[in-house]
Amino acid sequence: MQPDPNQTREGAPAPSRSILFTRAGGFGPGAYLLFSALTLAAVVLCICVGSVNIPLRDTLRVVSAALRGDETPGSMARSIILSVRIPRVLCVSLVGASLALCGAAMQGLLKNPLADGSTMGVSSGAALGAVIAIAFDISIPGLPVSGRTGMAILFAFGSLLLILLLAYKLDSSLSTNTIILIGIVFSMFVSAISSFIITMVGEKVRNITFWTMGTLQNSSYMNALIMAVPLLVCGGILLHKAEELNAFSVGEDNARNIGVDVRRVKLEVLICISVLIGACVSLSGSIGFVGLVTPHILRRILGPNHRRLLPACAFGGAVFLLLADLACRTLLSPRELPIGIITSFVGAIVFVFIFYSQRRRTQ
Repeated sequence: MQPDPNQTREGAPAPSRSILFTRAGGFGPGAYLLFSALTLAAVVLCICVGSVNIPLRDTLRVVSAALRGDETPGSMARSIILSVRIPRVLCVSLVGASLALCGAAMQGLLKNPLADGSTMGVSSGAALGAVIAIAFDISIPGLPVSGRTGMAILFAFGSLLLILLLAYKLDSSLSTNTIILIGIVFSMFVSAISSFIITMVGEKVRNITFWTMGTLQNSSYMNALIMAVPLLVCGGILLHKAEELNAFSVGEDNARNIGVDVRRVKLEVLICISVLIGACVSLSGSIGFVGLVTPHILRRILGPNHRRLLPACAFGGAVFLLLADLACRTLLSPRELPIGIITSFVGAIVFVFIFYSQRRRTQ
């Protein structure tokens, strides 16, 4: 019988873990309360601080009046908070949660701490679809989403199908090594196509280049709604697959022996990841390393159990991207850096640390 990780050596429950986590290893009410409080603190900080700082008291007054339905025209602070910062904070939080959740699921599926959602090549495929939409002004009549969003999700699905088809042709078992290899090659291929398109539409190079570095400027409540729907649906499915991802961590053969339908679970997880990444890329461009940094840090704190890791990553990804967005808005104020620069800077350092730690363990 495996020892309960929530027990001390004398057999008594460890107070900190028993409060935060259930006996089955999942999130308890205390954990949800703690992570919700941290996320709320980050949200309030990002609403109050920016090129124009707004006192907390004024921020709470404006938000309270808006919740009561008070539509009386107000000050400049009201316009900044309700029209600019709250929509942006909502979009940043949802994108960060989605990317981190995808990264944790991908790392569990592929048993590789250096993997994230972009390893599959789905992110690059989604970016190619968005670049085509921006370059050629593609719109989708009759749909409540922009052409960029539709093209990004469409190309994300297409990329997934193509990658899985190629992987199946080379290896019918869909082994993780084959999927990773094809994902890397595919990413290089579509990046070359994107670069070619950018060079062909010179008058839009600046807009496309800035977008590809990652930005959440001009976010709206509609953007937040577009991002919230796939996160609720696909994120909920990924959270439901926590036990299967735990089984994958001990090997696909062992997972198969305990009754996991390996191929079906792989397809379901990868489809959810492709939808979430397509939606994220369409709204924010290519924001790298969120799916690498957040799961790695939280895995070292909480352990590898996906029943606690996946929900923690959803909260942690939101907080990480909120702080990164705050940094890009304030470091060179009033100028704004692309958020992808901040996340890539932090992620590159963490990537080297993970790689170095792995090399030391294997020596």
